[in-house]
Amino acid sequence: MKNKVFIIIIAVIFIAGIVGSVFVLTAPQKNTVRIVSDGEVIETIDLSTAEDRTFDVTYEGHVNTVEIQNHQIRVSDADCPDKTCVNMGWLRSSSMPIVCLPHKLVIEFTDSVDSVDAVTR
Repeated sequence: MKNKVFIIIIAVIFIAGIVGSVFVLTAPQKNTVRIVSDGEVIETIDLSTAEDRTFDVTYEGHVNTVEIQNHQIRVSDADCPDKTCVNMGWLRSSSMPIVCLPHKLVIEFTDSVDSVDAVTR
């Protein structure tokens, strides 16, 4: 009897995991990104209409080079010591923003150009 209950619980968890994965994978793709430097939004970009370009974001004399190409965005170069932001590659998921801690830079997907998050209201 205990084995049947255990198997049913495992099956329910497994099915819930599959349903959750399908929900996440079929979620609508976000196209708007927000570039935040030292807590201040410096630019919001709709990638679906953005033209290919490269620009610099500076913070206290340090530079991150941001590249937009083929409706994607990334940090292509930075003068920080570890270059984690460069190694993150293209921004692909709203759950994994591009972050440069030494330069206090965050590039993340957002819902829309005028969206306000739950923290700042």
